[in-house]
Amino acid sequence: MDAYIVEWLSLIFRWLHLITGVAWIGASFYFMWLDNSLEEPPQWKKDKGIKGDLWAIHGGGVYEVAKYHNEPEQMPDTLHWFKWEAYSTWLTGMVLLTLIYYLGAESYLIDRRVADLTQWQAIAIGLGFLVGGWVVYEGLCRSPLAKKGFAVSAVLILLAVAASYGLTHLFSGRGAYIHMGAMIGTIMVGNVFRVIMPSQRALVAAIEKGEQPDPGWGARAKLHSTHNTYLTLPVLFIMISAHYPMTYTHQYNWLVLLAIIAITAVARQYFVLKHKQVSKPQLLVGAGLATIVLAVVIAPPSAKPVSGEGEAAPIAADQALGIIQQRCGSCHSAAPTDEVFTVAPGGVTFDDLDEVLRWAPRIKARTVDATDMPFMNKTGMTRQERRQIGAWIAAGTPGG
Repeated sequence: MDAYIVEWLSLIFRWLHLITGVAWIGASFYFMWLDNSLEEPPQWKKDKGIKGDLWAIHGGGVYEVAKYHNEPEQMPDTLHWFKWEAYSTWLTGMVLLTLIYYLGAESYLIDRRVADLTQWQAIAIGLGFLVGGWVVYEGLCRSPLAKKGFAVSAVLILLAVAASYGLTHLFSGRGAYIHMGAMIGTIMVGNVFRVIMPSQRALVAAIEKGEQPDPGWGARAKLHSTHNTYLTLPVLFIMISAHYPMTYTHQYNWLVLLAIIAITAVARQYFVLKHKQVSKPQLLVGAGLATIVLAVVIAPPSAKPVSGEGEAAPIAADQALGIIQQRCGSCHSAAPTDEVFTVAPGGVTFDDLDEVLRWAPRIKARTVDATDMPFMNKTGMTRQERRQIGAWIAAGTPGG
């Protein structure tokens, strides 16, 4: 498919994915807040079957919200459902996954330094993780173990560790992270499709028939909805992770991913408890401190040579420019020759020394510290060349 058409499709579906994702996660956050913020209603409302109520002000008006134990006295003519936000987010995400990581597997998904896969092998493995992750999760939630919260959490943590390690040892770091996010997103939309929506349909059907709704449906839906709320922040991080190679290019990128998932889940726990009028700022402080510790631990090494290696030989500006243009110029040029990147990514070009000097900090971050550029090291930039560029930049990027 023409690269220009793919770029436009990517833009359109990424935009749609963002819009629908905001709608889904916004609704999820709102209803989790609502459910945890309900207060005990007055007796006359209890007599009507109302479990809790809440008053709020927004948009220049006052709102009264009430939640019933099971069924209202009479079903309204119009009942608002929340499902298409979830479905649309997943569908647009799958289109993006296909356009970028499957059609472009050789560029974005397969890293032959990690595993020598064919395009179809990579696609099959990726889809296998998505389907397998959901099947295992669903089976676990339907097993007797589901009644034991800590046991389920322990098993899910072990599965997350296995998935993170496996993906990062099969795909490029970027491809591994996005597949972890897609797997979590599949579990989340599976919760909506297989549990939350059926429970709500069963509730409405029972009310319309004048039957007593099975409280088990509501309890199961609440459990899976709670799971979803703790998964939202990890998914949001993974959605933007491609912009931060210091995470996915790290030697222990699978542990970095797990650490960030844990940090974001703890941060979410703070807000869930806050909705219940339980204040535990130590959770948020702990998440913040853990983020700082992670940033320090994965920080790139100093400019000093690795043990056993000599100092990088000093090079002049014209030598540095030659290396950068040879290794990076096929993409970062006013007239790229790369078959994938027909326009300079981010508008960054290295056609002369002034442009290289302008982008020197970015060059160091991406080619010396994170080593994710050149992209998939397509041009074969050597470790020695990276050290030479790093030393040149560290010396103040002299012009001569």
